[in-house]
Amino acid sequence: MTEEEFDAFYATAFPRLTGQLYAFTGDHGEAQDVVQEAFVRAWDRRREFLAEGAPEAWIRTVAMRLAVSRWRRARRWLELVRSTPPPEHTPGPGPERTTLITALRTLPETQRMAIVLHHLCDLSVEQVASETGAPVGTVKARLSRGRAALARVLSEDSADSAGSARPTDSAGPSGRGEREDDRVR
Repeated sequence: MTEEEFDAFYATAFPRLTGQLYAFTGDHGEAQDVVQEAFVRAWDRRREFLAEGAPEAWIRTVAMRLAVSRWRRARRWLELVRSTPPPEHTPGPGPERTTLITALRTLPETQRMAIVLHHLCDLSVEQVASETGAPVGTVKARLSRGRAALARVLSEDSADSAGSARPTDSAGPSGRGEREDDRVR
């Protein structure tokens, strides 16, 4: 069967086969999908179709098998969903996470994005630069400024929650935190 003959065959057989598969599946969209898939598979065999003598029967058989296969897959999925009990209770975010998200909201968007991509998504500085379209140096600056701003906001929150008593063991004589590996403790 040539490409032109196949196209003519498709034009005449598709509506008829879709109607037959609709009667079989009860879902017009599903019928169209499986008939289309059967025609896609037939495309590779179009040269052999004349020799077989019943191309429409072959496509109908393939479409019906596809429909049954999809139905079985959907049934297995439904059985799996029904057999898996829902979780008893999904806990919400803890107070630390809520505090962090609140503190992140105080940052400018560019710093917040850099912090989230680098620290929460575990992307390297180069990957963050690639995703944001910013130079590596700019990303490093945003990370540094963002971490410093977060440290200020989080230390204010912890001071407020401790009754405005500032911890004296981590602050040096200048009032700044001790630095270790570019992180404020």
